[in-house]
Amino acid sequence: MKTTIDDIARLAQVGRGTVSRVLNNHPAVSDETRARVLAVIEQLNYSPNFSARHMRTESSNLVGFVTDEVTTTPYAVDMIRGAQEALWQQGKMMLVVSAGYDSETTRSSMEMLLQRRVEGLVYAAMFHRMVELPAQLMRVPVVLANCFAGDYSLPSVVPDEIAGGYNATRALLERGHRRIAFINLGDPWDGRLPPLAAAQGRLEGYRQALAESGMAFDPSLVRYTDQSPKDNSNITRAMLQLSDPPTAFFCGNDRTAMGCYSGLAAMGLRIPHDVAVVGFDNLTVMAETMYPALTTVQLPHYAMGKWAADYLMTLQDQPHPPIQYKIDCPLVLRESI
Repeated sequence: MKTTIDDIARLAQVGRGTVSRVLNNHPAVSDETRARVLAVIEQLNYSPNFSARHMRTESSNLVGFVTDEVTTTPYAVDMIRGAQEALWQQGKMMLVVSAGYDSETTRSSMEMLLQRRVEGLVYAAMFHRMVELPAQLMRVPVVLANCFAGDYSLPSVVPDEIAGGYNATRALLERGHRRIAFINLGDPWDGRLPPLAAAQGRLEGYRQALAESGMAFDPSLVRYTDQSPKDNSNITRAMLQLSDPPTAFFCGNDRTAMGCYSGLAAMGLRIPHDVAVVGFDNLTVMAETMYPALTTVQLPHYAMGKWAADYLMTLQDQPHPPIQYKIDCPLVLRESI
């Protein structure tokens, strides 16, 4: 027979409300009464949201993971997996909430997790961008993943976008290409989110690699896409109509590279014999099945999730300065260059 709160109340000789307050760690319970109720909970092997042992130590062993869209993107699920595996090794459970981009939903999600006495929170973004989070987060340690606070007041882990853009461009330069087009990412959803740090950083890395090789930056070789397949294909074909067309394309993500492939095929051009292509993300379900297989830059989703969770656990012992940590984005060499 399942043990109920009423059973606990009867054996502990308290009211049902008192048991509920103990289960929720409410302060309006005397130490003596709390100890008596917890003893009965252990005696009956009752399992509420938090075990009696955790309530005694004021530790829930729960960590919150709040995202905007990460749970709906296949490749970024690696971020959740990295965090979960890191926490599991430390005996922690992770509660995942997908809050979308609505600020009220985000606040409600945070409050729900805080009510469950999470020991800390990881907030992860689908796009590498600046975020503004509710002040209520300050009640527990918080680490940001794939995003950062505008005033850098919270610790964060992000991809080294500049290094990623540099690695992609450098690989093309090393294969003799001197006219390298860059189809960069436009602002998401018509500016409803802040400008993408990814787009800014990858462009900076592209320019750094060109400058290092003594190549002048040509603005006509940089275009911005709305990331639709049609736009990606159209931009590719338009750039090939330049009087001095590119011999290689660096694409802001793998979806853009797929559209680029389509545009090149429409013009009868072969990859990599006529034109080379590099992507960004390493969405393996896409990059490995494209023909030829796509050379791309790895976005370190798993590593970001793991680092965020590991660093969050260090904050349980003592606070640290809000470190802003960057993880390298290495090139994954395949057949498209």
